[in-house]
Amino acid sequence: MAYHDHDWGVPVHDDRLLFEFLTLEGAQAGLNWLTILKKRENYRKAFNYFDLETIANYSQNNIERLLADSGIVRNRLKIESTIKNARGVLKIQEEAGSLDAYLWRYVEGIPKQNQWMSISEVPVKTKTSEMMSKDLKTRGFNFVGPTICYAFMQATGMVNDHTTDCFRHKELYFKA
Repeated sequence: MAYHDHDWGVPVHDDRLLFEFLTLEGAQAGLNWLTILKKRENYRKAFNYFDLETIANYSQNNIERLLADSGIVRNRLKIESTIKNARGVLKIQEEAGSLDAYLWRYVEGIPKQNQWMSISEVPVKTKTSEMMSKDLKTRGFNFVGPTICYAFMQATGMVNDHTTDCFRHKELYFKA
């Protein structure tokens, strides 16, 4: 509830935090979000607080350390994808100036304000998340399918998918 009330859907423009969310959304694949939320602080510590340069330079020793860390999801593919994705983010920063500029162009820099009356109306993916996923994959990213990308867009406030009866919908709508 605290995550919903304070974090979910709030626009994020910090590259490190965007990378953290992308990593956590990928780690969540096949698991429940509460599991990842409970491990969030462990992820921060295990992955050097999502410092891109540090993660991009991780060695096999770092991978082995992470595979032994019970505070995170110990899945080799997910761990290796975090390292690979950090390298990809560094390339995006060179090309676009920032991860923020690259990602937020998918919504023209402004959160999309949806007007869902019921949670059952909220899609699991959209054309936009499919485009984002496809582009990230061509750049070598992993664990960035269209559903993961849409969950990422929701979490980082690129889209406001709080239902219209939720107090957060109104707060975020008027801040946009």
